[in-house]
Amino acid sequence: MGFTMFRNPATRGMEAVNANRALFAYRQVKPVDAVIVRVFLEGFVEFMAILLVISGAAFVGMDAIPHDPLKALTGIAMLWLFGSGVGLMLAVGKELVPEIGKVVNMLFTPLYFLSGVMFSPAALPAVARDWLLVNPIMHGIEYTRSGFFPGYHLTPGVDIFYLATFATLSIFLGLALHVRFEKRLVAL
Repeated sequence: MGFTMFRNPATRGMEAVNANRALFAYRQVKPVDAVIVRVFLEGFVEFMAILLVISGAAFVGMDAIPHDPLKALTGIAMLWLFGSGVGLMLAVGKELVPEIGKVVNMLFTPLYFLSGVMFSPAALPAVARDWLLVNPIMHGIEYTRSGFFPGYHLTPGVDIFYLATFATLSIFLGLALHVRFEKRLVAL
């Protein structure tokens, strides 16, 4: 669920400008508006899906309630913010160079496995773990995982502020790209 909280805003945000091109006939509607609304919609839908899965699992008797809900929510929120920032950047990139969309969609499959979704980085040798910890998504997934399970120990090197830094920088860079290329995005 954590990876989809990153992937869906990034990929759907990337498609938002092209999908809402007709709205740009109105002066008030800017390309960045379409992307922001889309990533908020994706975040809301994913959050509701997470609540539904947790509620359903708790209803059938599974221990699905997070041990530390604030920690789990922080990890999920940081992954969503990072996905939103990446979506803002990719929306501009895809409109300027359409092939970027195809390349990005192909890269998300290996990124899924390199983000520690299917395994804990603690199970890897130190050299491999150090390389994989360069990926900020892994930090968010590990942090969220530690919020769900009381006995789960964070892998050494996992830092939520690392992900928060990437999220903040990606949002600011994405917004700056939208300001810089606004006229080209509307004209394309």
